[in-house]
Amino acid sequence: MSDLIDEINRVHRVVGTRDLPEGEARTVLLRRTYAAEIEDVWDACTNPERIRRWFLPVSGDLKLGGHYQLQGNAGGEILRCEPPRLLRVSWLFGENPGFSEVEVRLSAEGDGRTLFELEHVAVVPPEFWDRYGPGATGVGWDLALLGLGLHLRGEVIEDPAAWEQSEEARELMRRSSDLWGEAYRASGAPDDVVATAVAGTTAFYVPDKPAD
Repeated sequence: MSDLIDEINRVHRVVGTRDLPEGEARTVLLRRTYAAEIEDVWDACTNPERIRRWFLPVSGDLKLGGHYQLQGNAGGEILRCEPPRLLRVSWLFGENPGFSEVEVRLSAEGDGRTLFELEHVAVVPPEFWDRYGPGATGVGWDLALLGLGLHLRGEVIEDPAAWEQSEEARELMRRSSDLWGEAYRASGAPDDVVATAVAGTTAFYVPDKPAD
């Protein structure tokens, strides 16, 4: 557990806003360093055979201008692809998804280390943001970055669905929710707004277990 908590703690989180033609967007940024060469990290993020090992199975026309679909999750268009440094995709759900994009940026830091940055920019319904804040997507991205880190070290969670129900995973998601609350507060959000968002996010990801 302590090793996985350390992995969650290695992520730097930033919450912000951005004015877009589609409206005011919310942004969440995750930044951390992996002990892997930039080419290896890029391949792990773009090779469908590897993506399924740490994230989800992906299908589609996986090239610039093509469309992708993650199994049971988001899909969209590949908007920019500049190996091995930048990948931007639309990140869409449902029939009326609105505006949502994810950009991954990689920078070689020397000594076989790579700075990884993931920024998710989306126009979010105000009532949804008020209830969950940045943790709604942030916790999910924390788990994805955890999976990528394990993959780059040659490790794997054998049964992700079962693991997500474990007390280890539940504690990680609680910790992640709290950390996104701290990032939200650092962005200028009042304490009561942060508390509401953290409570909503934690209840979503870590619901109370049914009584025996």
